[in-house]
Amino acid sequence: MKVISTTTVQAPIDNNNLNSSNYHKINLTPWDLRFLPLETIQKGLLFHQQPIPSTSNQNQINHLKQTLSTTLSYFPPLTGRLIITQHNVTTNNNNNTSCSILCNNLGALFVHAKAENTTVSNILEPNYVPSIVHSFFPLNGVKNHEATSQPILAVQVTELANGIFIGFTVNHVVSDGKSFWHFVNTWSQISKNSHEVTKLPSFKQTEAKSRKPPQNLPERIFHFTKEKIAELKSKATEETKTENVQIKISSLQVLLSHVWRCVVRSKKLDPQEDFCYILSIGVRPRMIPPLEEDYFGNASMIGGVTMKAGEILECGIGKVALELNKMIMSHSDEKIRDYYECWLRMPKIFGIDVLTGGNTLGTSSSPRFDVYGNDFGWGKPVGVRCGGANKNNGKITVFAGVEEGSIDVEVCLSYEILEALGNDAEFLVPSSK
Repeated sequence: MKVISTTTVQAPIDNNNLNSSNYHKINLTPWDLRFLPLETIQKGLLFHQQPIPSTSNQNQINHLKQTLSTTLSYFPPLTGRLIITQHNVTTNNNNNTSCSILCNNLGALFVHAKAENTTVSNILEPNYVPSIVHSFFPLNGVKNHEATSQPILAVQVTELANGIFIGFTVNHVVSDGKSFWHFVNTWSQISKNSHEVTKLPSFKQTEAKSRKPPQNLPERIFHFTKEKIAELKSKATEETKTENVQIKISSLQVLLSHVWRCVVRSKKLDPQEDFCYILSIGVRPRMIPPLEEDYFGNASMIGGVTMKAGEILECGIGKVALELNKMIMSHSDEKIRDYYECWLRMPKIFGIDVLTGGNTLGTSSSPRFDVYGNDFGWGKPVGVRCGGANKNNGKITVFAGVEEGSIDVEVCLSYEILEALGNDAEFLVPSSK
């Protein structure tokens, strides 16, 4: 992978708003601040190369820069920087510190790169994610709190032998998964509907300061068809029909329960060992009144279910899914507000080792995000992949599959466990019993 150029892309400058005293400052919420010590969100889209009509490759890169600049005018936080302020007031002998986003339009990082010996099939066909994929993302190894000097948003467009990979790196303090894909969806729409390359804004060439891609545990993609998911849900529904007819378990809850059970079986644990499943739960629709769907920032809570390994295997997929469902449904408006207020009294920030590792699985992202609708003007994506940020033993990422109703599950575990899952007939082809 060879870097061709690095550029700083700013939103179009309003000549009436260049005075630093007018910079808009956004104070961060407990939902945002928890992510300060973690790494960024890294998600990327893979396309077959179908250049925009009547443009060269360089014009296509310029087109993406220009439309990114236009898009950033709708997302001021993504062009700013974090500011961390120490306050003189002390409480319990601890110095008070605040963190905010300063929307000063310092710009986003845009990297143009080439990997001429890598094809689309080199990325799509292997069961395991090729290590080169991590190099398709900018700002590898950067922590969220480093956005005082590092860009909040960075994009890398890598030209492949017969395709394009667009890797997005977004500071997790500024955005959650829903807001992340809101931005990507908006940029792709603007890019698709603006084929003509007009006069470009002035872009600043910058020096790339990307770090070496992390060496993580292997990551394997498992594809579940709509039919397989329906079979799992039917089995779970049959097992729980006597529990409570009012409870409706979702397809995703059933699928995650299935993954959980199969991982526990592959690990061959002592039946009395505890095993925890952690989920990120979106709270926008759970609040009263609900937050707007396009609320930009973080709006989620972490919830978990702990069960004995033996119980997970013995009670069936329906019972496990029911436990996940009960935990998720317990996140009412009252619980959300209580958590928020408690955090203000006693702040807690995340560590990746708390969310995964040991006998713990942690799931991020959602198959509800619009991944395959992102057409920048040369067709829809043929695949989605993650970068190396926040990868740890037990990290699971879910995406919508290419076929409607299907779901792709990226699992980060030891090679031995991933091989065991791949050879487990019940995992990918559920029993009809």
